[in-house]
Amino acid sequence: MNTLQVILWVAIPYAATAVFIVGHLWRYRYDKFGWTTRSSQTYENRLLRWGSPMFHLGILMVIAGHVVGLLIPREWLYAVGISEEIYHFGATTMGTAAAVLTLAGLGILIYRRRTVGPVFLATTTMDKVMYVFLGATLGFGTLATVVYQVFGSGFHYRETISPWIRSLLGFQPQPELMLHVPLLFQLHVLTAFALFALWPFTRLVHVFSAPVGYLFRPYIVYRSRDDQRGNRPVRRGWDPVQAPDPDRLHKL
Repeated sequence: MNTLQVILWVAIPYAATAVFIVGHLWRYRYDKFGWTTRSSQTYENRLLRWGSPMFHLGILMVIAGHVVGLLIPREWLYAVGISEEIYHFGATTMGTAAAVLTLAGLGILIYRRRTVGPVFLATTTMDKVMYVFLGATLGFGTLATVVYQVFGSGFHYRETISPWIRSLLGFQPQPELMLHVPLLFQLHVLTAFALFALWPFTRLVHVFSAPVGYLFRPYIVYRSRDDQRGNRPVRRGWDPVQAPDPDRLHKL
């Protein structure tokens, strides 16, 4: 175990996680009005109507698969009747489908952002950086799945990457578990942590937005207009509009 391995599999994950947490707290404290997805739906809707649902549905499936595969020990799955063969089949088939759906949606969104003039003009430098790391993370993960899980003999990441992730969460890091992990999986992990570090400073903060305050909003009391308010009588909406009195305007 050398210094580089400790930096890659201990220092970088903890640093990225710290930036992720502190960055969101700072952004919420000092940039509440900038906490938004900066939607470009008003500029173009046809491509967005296809790309956005595909990407968001696919990424939700990807996240669910990572939670099951990385955070839940396989012994727990064995206890509920999910064998290694069942898990591998489900992870490979559903994971591949989720990856294809996510990448297709992301491709449509990037094509839209590049080819639609108003959308491209609304794209910031941080948006471009975010798309690079998001695409790299998804690309390396998909490529690793296809190479090792679909067409290869299979890589048992639940014996290496999964316990390494849980060791980080338990503040007892075991970087040696990542030494013999294939390069594509290592690149997938590193680009993911780089994306986490960038997350608070991009439009991705909208992931943690929800109209919670709407549930506790005060009552809104609607009242009719007071007919006696002011010196001027209330005019019905269908009454004809009359020109102002010239003599009265002259006195003003």
